[in-house]
Amino acid sequence: MTGLGVFWEQGDLITRAVALLLLAMSVGAWVTILWKGWLLRRARIGIERAIPAFWGAPTLAEGRAQLALFDREGMLQPLLAAATESADSRALEGQGQLQSQLTRRLRGALHGSLAHLQSGQVLLASIGATSPFVGLFGTVWGIYHALLAISAGGGITIEKVAGPVGEALVMTAAGIAVAVPAVLAYNVFGKWAAASEAELEGFALDLREMVTGAEPDARAAAQA
Repeated sequence: MTGLGVFWEQGDLITRAVALLLLAMSVGAWVTILWKGWLLRRARIGIERAIPAFWGAPTLAEGRAQLALFDREGMLQPLLAAATESADSRALEGQGQLQSQLTRRLRGALHGSLAHLQSGQVLLASIGATSPFVGLFGTVWGIYHALLAISAGGGITIEKVAGPVGEALVMTAAGIAVAVPAVLAYNVFGKWAAASEAELEGFALDLREMVTGAEPDARAAAQA
């Protein structure tokens, strides 16, 4: 047995634990990348199709049906529900002005949609930031363990040192290999999520103006 097989067989519990941790981080990163890429793609396509279809509907009921048809990730429907529901007049929420009530409900619904969009980002950031250091720790520990074994056998030569040390350095390479996809995916997904967030915020503002009858600031300035 040669190469990584020898490194695994000669490694102690800590060396094997680091290797398994890097493997788990790699699997977790790729599962998150595939799932989040699928989620953001569905959300973006749904938002792009659902918003024009909603505003093009002749009635609110038909607009709601259009949202249900295109908004498969449920990003826009909570906003519409928050804008059209009636507040309980017995609670503090129902005792404020209509605009304040709408703002409060829309803010809560918007935060829920944004949290769904941003799910998985913390995991990708954590893996991208920590996996190189985990790999480096595995390398340092592997070299230390290999040198102890070599010194115990006596007769230290470059040939005896080069093999174990080279195999231990693979841990650093593995840490970098785990980090690179996670960091790239984090940056790309952050850009995609930001674009969808802007659309959600604009839709929430339009719903508020539709319900309260308020004119947009830009339109009011243009008519002044």
